[in-house]
Amino acid sequence: MINLNNLLTEKRNPYTLNIDNVSTLEMCMLLNEEDKRVAIAIRNVLPQIAMAVDEITSRLKDGGRLFYIGAGTSGRLGILDAVECPPTYSTDPEMVQGIIAGGYNAIFKAQEGAEDSLTLAQEDLQAKNLSAKDCVVGIAASGRTPYVIGGLDFANSINALTIAISCTSNSEISSHAKIAIEALTGPEAITGSTRMKAGTAQKMILNMLSTCTMIKLGKVYSNLMVDVKSSNKKLEERARRILMEATNCDRQTAIDTLAITQGKVKPAILMLLANISYEEALSSLNNNEGFISKSLNSMKK
Repeated sequence: MINLNNLLTEKRNPYTLNIDNVSTLEMCMLLNEEDKRVAIAIRNVLPQIAMAVDEITSRLKDGGRLFYIGAGTSGRLGILDAVECPPTYSTDPEMVQGIIAGGYNAIFKAQEGAEDSLTLAQEDLQAKNLSAKDCVVGIAASGRTPYVIGGLDFANSINALTIAISCTSNSEISSHAKIAIEALTGPEAITGSTRMKAGTAQKMILNMLSTCTMIKLGKVYSNLMVDVKSSNKKLEERARRILMEATNCDRQTAIDTLAITQGKVKPAILMLLANISYEEALSSLNNNEGFISKSLNSMKK
């Protein structure tokens, strides 16, 4: 028998015992009150999140990759965060990847038994040629998923960076990772339904990990996503708006400049702010790790 008695995510919530006998509005209010606890839980683990960001950034700068592994909701959240990185920050799809227990089909339909395997994650990571340069983030609300434990153990065996994200104290996966992030969101409004508060907490933590890492990789200038990939009409317009915000240029100038840079916002910003050519902008970015601010400072010197 699997002992769930000590898992915070499996306990009954004393505030929602009567949720099936209240009005629809009251149901929504109860859920909203529970959701408020998520941000507080994450605030308590910000030092661990910051530590993870610094370690991930260091690995990615050295050519490493970031892998999220999980089962069910946790696995899907990892995939969601990973697939958003290329269009938002123009990253190589290989840089940030999500792996779910049971493979592609598990994204849409639960694959029974996949999460209970201690060896399946190792096979999945070996198929990705995991190396010591890489980072593996194991995600499990309960903190006990065998698939995640097996993946973290394999990553540890080859000296990859290991990070565990869970929503219960002293979780089992925490002891299998170099950095443990335990966001204690408390019992779910519906007992054991960890797609709710725990899922929200995991999503918020993954947002922080990827976003802060991308900032530290030079993919943000001020608070603008200057490495956005103009892959559709909406993103093309976003690129123009970002260039206009960053340089105070007019719309036509933004269109003309982005035509020269083939839609790349970073060199376009440098071209307008420093009054330099496209080639000079690319050279400056290359010499300053892709950071606009560093490029501008180097020109001033």
